[in-house]
Amino acid sequence: MEVHNVTADAETFTCNAYLALGERTTLVDAGGWEGVVDAIRDHTDTVDAVVLTHQHGDHVQELGRVLEAFDAELYAYGEHPRRDHALDDGDEVLVGGETCEVVYTPGHADDHVSLVSEHSLFSGDVVVHDDGAFEGGSFGRTDRPGQSREREIESIRELLDRMPDGVEGMYSGHGGVFHGDVRGIVEKALERAERREPKYPE
Repeated sequence: MEVHNVTADAETFTCNAYLALGERTTLVDAGGWEGVVDAIRDHTDTVDAVVLTHQHGDHVQELGRVLEAFDAELYAYGEHPRRDHALDDGDEVLVGGETCEVVYTPGHADDHVSLVSEHSLFSGDVVVHDDGAFEGGSFGRTDRPGQSREREIESIRELLDRMPDGVEGMYSGHGGVFHGDVRGIVEKALERAERREPKYPE
């Protein structure tokens, strides 16, 4: 599957927004960069669906602009006025050319989901890679109101239980894209989360 980080050139704070080309061209998260629509159009004139991992501002700030530009259908776990399809744990959704299972992964956000196919993991902020806090596997922050380190740990364990052995591409909400032993990256994130130390010490 051909996947592009369409917020890679952003100079403002944003999540990684991933454009998956294929049978059902899909944007995973919309990001917070005003140039995202033009960046998408560098690759395609059509977006069939937008799938949200969660609705923190850096993931949805440009959502309205994307939906208007491409008349795409919106998939989300949490309620949203523009939502066309509600996601639930165990659902399947076609992302690009791969069928992904929806895995409910709260802790960083109550409405957080990850998307897992036979080959790819769209992990949002539950597990991230080379995000500036740690090299390799890391986890989304859990020190703000409404967040839970314990729930995050449970979510990472659930992700490991449901992730096929053949997953070799990880597309996380922050940091870099990773190709290789994705399970090893997720296991490292779990190990670090289980230390229960602050992710960003003062």
